[in-house]
Amino acid sequence: MVRRAESGQLETSHPLLDPVRELFERDTRDFLDHEGVFFEVGADSGALLTAFVHRTRRGQAAGGLRHWPYPTLEALIRDGLRLAVGMTRKNAMAGLWWGGGKGIIARRDDTDWRDRAYRDLVYAEYGRFVSSLGGCYVTAEDAGTTPPDMRAVFSGTRHTTCIPAEQGGSGNPSGPTAVGVVCAMEAALDVANQGTLAGKRIAMQGAGNVATFMMSALLERGVASIIASDINESRIAELRSRFEGAPVELRVCEPDDLTIFETPCDIFAPNALGGVLNPGTIERLQTGIVCGAANNQLLDDKRDMEALVRRGIVYVPDFVANRMGIVNCANEAYGHVPGDPAIARHLGRDWEQSVFNMTRRVLLRAQQAGTTTAEAANALADELGAELHPVWPLRGQQIIEGLVETGWASSEQR
Repeated sequence: MVRRAESGQLETSHPLLDPVRELFERDTRDFLDHEGVFFEVGADSGALLTAFVHRTRRGQAAGGLRHWPYPTLEALIRDGLRLAVGMTRKNAMAGLWWGGGKGIIARRDDTDWRDRAYRDLVYAEYGRFVSSLGGCYVTAEDAGTTPPDMRAVFSGTRHTTCIPAEQGGSGNPSGPTAVGVVCAMEAALDVANQGTLAGKRIAMQGAGNVATFMMSALLERGVASIIASDINESRIAELRSRFEGAPVELRVCEPDDLTIFETPCDIFAPNALGGVLNPGTIERLQTGIVCGAANNQLLDDKRDMEALVRRGIVYVPDFVANRMGIVNCANEAYGHVPGDPAIARHLGRDWEQSVFNMTRRVLLRAQQAGTTTAEAANALADELGAELHPVWPLRGQQIIEGLVETGWASSEQR
């Protein structure tokens, strides 16, 4: 199926999506003039494969592939729409000539989704699915997807990044992502006249790959302590061994345990999945700054941003801080240079669009305009996102129009 956006309406070519279309006509908070949404059921895996394309004025839609369970089709679509918008803004803020997109494989708990053979099957299917889209969406690694999975995707399409290094790609982007978030933390402290990270107390919700690299970067900068929680008991055990002797406190928690939000700290870092900043958590926060690696941290952008403002908490919008994953892999087709200056400039302070400088720009713009940091970041990102690719303007839209005209949705391969 293909959903095209015209006049702000959600259109589908399959009656299965009629209830979802009606819902989004009533509640459009996650719909922002998306150019296309594509669905396919894997012929062999039976998994739902999806791709969300938001805006391609700066180039083809680029964004990671998430493999995750969703309770409803609505929940999956909402997440995909929001994540694609976030990628448009993230890529624009980072100065990349890419648009915004996101892929989702709906994880099936009635299968052994951890099994390598199954994963090779479903990710190879996803690669073929991406190839069928003609290049309007370029996929990459995201939550629930690993470097070996990207190898399987690569077997079915050339429209992918985050390919393993042994196949000429950039590999795992977690390290650069973590350092980028730490740079954003430094910028937030600088604007607040609170000095450096040295001696600060950091609380983290989520202790996955990015958070692990973040802990190392923070310790290098002399933080006083790190408190991190995660629902994965084996992960916490692994990190306790890794950071033994360091000022790092690691806690195992249940999915509904909100204790970490009540931890007094200088900076709170949401590092897990989206929607964690909401009415049930914001009132518990004991921090002055929120800056983390998770995408879509605010469950409701307007409501929850206003709640943070009322609490006097400075919020660094996620796509301002966590850009380095896509930066690390987006342009890997152009080859690799040791200490690549095209990547390193994002983590310094000389380039005007570095993470540090763009974070300061957003926070200061919010102060000067009397708006929230989310409004300031969205406005700046949308201004940048409206710029046309200097060589291939509107290429993504042209590809999507071609898919519609040639009957992609009704193809026997669908």
